[in-house]
Amino acid sequence: MTEVKRKEVFLTLSFIVIIFSVSLTQILIELSRGQRPLLAELFAQKLAKANLRVFEKEMEEACWFSQKLRPWMQYLRFIVLKDTGDKAIMGRDGWLFYKPAVQYLTQRWPGPAGSGNDKNDCLSAIVSFRDQLAERGIQLLVIPVPNKTSIYPEKLSCGASRNKQPVNPYTLEIISKLEKAGVEVVNLFEVFSQASGIEHQESMYYLPQDTHWSPHGMRKAAKAAARRILDLGWVGKGTVKYDLKPVTIERYGDVLRMIQVPQIKHCFTPQQVHCTQVIYADDGRLYQDEPDSKILVLGDSFLRIYEQDEPGSAGFIAHLARELGLPLASIVNDGGASTLVRQKLSRRPNLLSNKKLVIWEFVERDIRCLLYTSPSPRDLSTSRMPSSA
Repeated sequence: MTEVKRKEVFLTLSFIVIIFSVSLTQILIELSRGQRPLLAELFAQKLAKANLRVFEKEMEEACWFSQKLRPWMQYLRFIVLKDTGDKAIMGRDGWLFYKPAVQYLTQRWPGPAGSGNDKNDCLSAIVSFRDQLAERGIQLLVIPVPNKTSIYPEKLSCGASRNKQPVNPYTLEIISKLEKAGVEVVNLFEVFSQASGIEHQESMYYLPQDTHWSPHGMRKAAKAAARRILDLGWVGKGTVKYDLKPVTIERYGDVLRMIQVPQIKHCFTPQQVHCTQVIYADDGRLYQDEPDSKILVLGDSFLRIYEQDEPGSAGFIAHLARELGLPLASIVNDGGASTLVRQKLSRRPNLLSNKKLVIWEFVERDIRCLLYTSPSPRDLSTSRMPSSA
């Protein structure tokens, strides 16, 4: 056997040993823990493409080598390349962005008109929901919340500050079409239009390490929504008196948590976030929802932050209630405001009993979810919903 052949055989055998040693080590670790080897599951189920993908995912998550080595490899990639993984993008000045939110702005919409995957179908879903509520005497106010990238594109790329065109033409087109269709919309893109160039953290509308708005941006949105509701005359100003209680919390942004690499997280410091809790003026109790309120707020994690999360009663719902002078009812579902909250309404029609107004908030990137997962236009009409009182 020639010298070249010996090297080839050696490299081939070494490669095979490395491959099988990982699997063998994983089996021994699982047996030492008293567990059935995950590899045995491969032979206990039907060999189908879907099953193989599930098995591959489970193996990847359970692998001891993956758990021990992947964080350090991701940390090395972050140090050398500023690569933050599959869910995050490193911006300028220490800002972090949620990758799906950036992709919403950079990827083309997937289909031609009428295909079920275009902007017109998204418009139809929203108008249909408005019409179904109107049949029961309930008004609808839609609040699309801008992605952080739409408001601070210059924090993602220095070239964005020189771009005079809007970075989110799809969303602005949908808002324009909704308004022409008679759907009432709170246009937060106009409300936040002066965000560029603001450098002081207390004046920023979004958190640098987070996908969500800052307390300042949230309060500005709540004021805009309350002003629109009162101007439309859908409800009158209530008589409940609320006060504000300042409170400061420390938190790591959710984008850092999504990266799931402690070594990267430790490269950042937690942010001090100055919130204001809403309390009842008469006894100092924290704001609480009232299920029998005539106003129902539907939304996603933009409604959860500060409200259900720390410090509590300091989010959009509480501040909107203060601006209106009356308590609200709410349904909050992380990442499901575009569809799941409406499905919950169809399953529990009593939630709309006595309601006069539904406020529907969803983050801009979830507009595409309306294309793929919109309930049938008959979802509400086939439910036995009581008319509003």
